[in-house]
Amino acid sequence: MSDTILAAEPTIRLIAFLSVLAAMALWEVAAPRRRRDIPRVIRWTNNLALVVLDTAILRLTFPILAVGLAAMAEDRGWGLFNNIEAPVWVAIVVSMLLLDLAIYLQHVMFHAVPGLWRLHRMHHADLDFDATTGLRFHPVEILISMGIKLAVVATLGPPAVAVLLFEVTLNATTLFNHANIDLPRPVDRVLRWIVVTPDMHRVHHSVDPSETNSNFGFNLPWWDRLLGTYVAQPKKGHKGMEVGIKQFRTRRHLWLDRMLI
Repeated sequence: MSDTILAAEPTIRLIAFLSVLAAMALWEVAAPRRRRDIPRVIRWTNNLALVVLDTAILRLTFPILAVGLAAMAEDRGWGLFNNIEAPVWVAIVVSMLLLDLAIYLQHVMFHAVPGLWRLHRMHHADLDFDATTGLRFHPVEILISMGIKLAVVATLGPPAVAVLLFEVTLNATTLFNHANIDLPRPVDRVLRWIVVTPDMHRVHHSVDPSETNSNFGFNLPWWDRLLGTYVAQPKKGHKGMEVGIKQFRTRRHLWLDRMLI
């Protein structure tokens, strides 16, 4: 089972990624939440180029990634769930919840530690907010994030299928909650109890520090509510709020070389 999942992982993740990205791009055209200020060609070419660079560096740096480590841990008896008797469905659900909590805590850490913020602020320096903003992470942050994820996987010993489901879900929800889509307000109010919605996460991309340091969840909204980092709406409203950070406000800062520097 683990070998089958491992072999299919790249295909599953690529198909899911391209499908969700295309769906969000079409939705943004059909029903945008905010006016777009920067031409798509500038932001999309550079943000997508960054994804290619990040993926190449990640694959070259780590001989094994999270799903592969979960399969190895299962074979060698590493981690909590490989050493206790628990139904598979319990192991899958609990593993996905704890992995999501780890991502939330990691996100808080990247805001709280100055050296890590210098990496993470590249994600926040986008001057517009759409699905490709969810792809915009510094390669060094990606490497640190994968190291943390591998440590969590080695400790938990989750089923490989749980890690694959988590990775696919996280990638999909990251594209969704960064999308410039206009969800009906009643739908948003209900949906944000289940998943982080675009309106919820957009607050996190405000230039106002009190809003930037809120709504850290990428997938599940519960950690923000439970741990006191939830802000329902931006002070200036979604159409009036300013996106980005104060240091980098020119279009030249949207190019790949400037992003990396």
